[in-house]
Amino acid sequence: MTIGVVIGESRPTDVTAQSSKPLSVGEYVIIDSQDGRILGLVEKSMISSEALTDVRNFDEAVESKEVADINSRDKNYKVKIGILGFLDKLQKGQMILPAVPPLPGTSIIEATQKDLGMIFGPTTSEWIRIGSLLRNSTIEAKININKIVSRHLAILAMTGMGKSNLVSLIARHISSLNGTLIIFDYHNDYESLDVSKINYMMAKINPRLLPADKLAEVIELRENADKQQRVLRESLTESVKQSKDFWQSLEDSVSSYGRTTKGYADSASRVLDKIDDAKHRFSDILDPDCGDPVDLIKEGRVNVLNISELSERQANAGLSYYLQELLQQRKDAVWERKGKSSHKRINKFLAPIFVIIEEAHVFIPKGEHTDTKYWASKVAREGRKFGIGLGVVSQRPRNIDPNVLSQMGSLAIMKIVQDDDQQQIASAAESLSKDLLSQLSSLNIGDAVLIGQWVNLPSIVHVDEVKSKKSGSDLDAVSEWSQTDKFKEIAKESTKSMVQKDLLLD
Repeated sequence: MTIGVVIGESRPTDVTAQSSKPLSVGEYVIIDSQDGRILGLVEKSMISSEALTDVRNFDEAVESKEVADINSRDKNYKVKIGILGFLDKLQKGQMILPAVPPLPGTSIIEATQKDLGMIFGPTTSEWIRIGSLLRNSTIEAKININKIVSRHLAILAMTGMGKSNLVSLIARHISSLNGTLIIFDYHNDYESLDVSKINYMMAKINPRLLPADKLAEVIELRENADKQQRVLRESLTESVKQSKDFWQSLEDSVSSYGRTTKGYADSASRVLDKIDDAKHRFSDILDPDCGDPVDLIKEGRVNVLNISELSERQANAGLSYYLQELLQQRKDAVWERKGKSSHKRINKFLAPIFVIIEEAHVFIPKGEHTDTKYWASKVAREGRKFGIGLGVVSQRPRNIDPNVLSQMGSLAIMKIVQDDDQQQIASAAESLSKDLLSQLSSLNIGDAVLIGQWVNLPSIVHVDEVKSKKSGSDLDAVSEWSQTDKFKEIAKESTKSMVQKDLLLD
């Protein structure tokens, strides 16, 4: 069925068409050109009225409206269509643009499920359903899991637009494929993640495994406190790291350095205060007897690492350690398979792994050095060769290091309003046209623009909702306020039972 005609100047990359009805941005159409059928994506849709153009006041507007209602030819429906390639080639996975633009007068026809199904819903095992096309809801939208592991992924959106839901959906699919996923959960959003194979961990840092500068971050020594930094660096000897009682041995070493090194007594005293403070404040996090925290990660599981109890500096030290170790273990596994490894340790991760960093702008900041940024950048550059994929999730794309963001081969972009964020995305995603970029502010919750190597074609989709999840959901303050009296009663009963128990013990 013909729904439009190419008009004006056409190009091999886009055409303008006059349509018989309003067409939605994100809708797919067929351009029935002289060289074959071409698939196009509506990137801009405009409606105008001849009668209601140049109206100067309200009365004239009312009169013009009556004229427009009577005249069936008054409304003008115009669309800009981006050309994606020849349909038959796209169905075979080949994106070939026409060398000669479609002629003005070429018919625009509706794209059918048969036309689109093979492109957006491949049936091979690496393709998983993520939702449906936003404007063609009967068409499944699938993404290629292999591509996000080898080419990395960025999920970018304002708060509350569905980032956590998309992560949960990907996690569920990876779990069903026996894959290994690690989520660094900065706000404990995935505590209730419902997947069949999950390993939920509270963050632990083994201070024995950290170099002095990282331990200084963890116990929160000031970066510019040079003398305190030196005291810790000189005191953290190999014998201290190997001692049975790490904290006592470190304190003894610091005290000794303060006594024997002229001018460092006060600095040593301050370091001792920081160590003592860290031991008590972070007793659940800093554990010199926990072994290597990476050993707690389980292969073939969705591993959720809760880092919500860590300060920003501690989380940065922890994440950089994990990324460094995970990359090294994957390198060892690959080299061992090729018979080139000289390492004696057992490699835990024999199959590819995918790592997701929530709140990526905190750990991979623009214009600022962090150890996590260094190792994330290294994973982004080298991950393809060694089977470790990186996913970054953020509501502030403008604050993410552009070098790391530009290495994300696939993007899911949800509602973004700020111009700075949009421009950062545009610079990282060459395939995102200006017209599609302008639509980001009008997306609804769960809608996303998918571009990059994890999809055959740029697409606007509505992401499936993970029904049983609570991850990333907003607090229901009204509901909790209504139950305040109930909470008080429970607390009162609990306190009463504790008092009675204490009396019995006396």
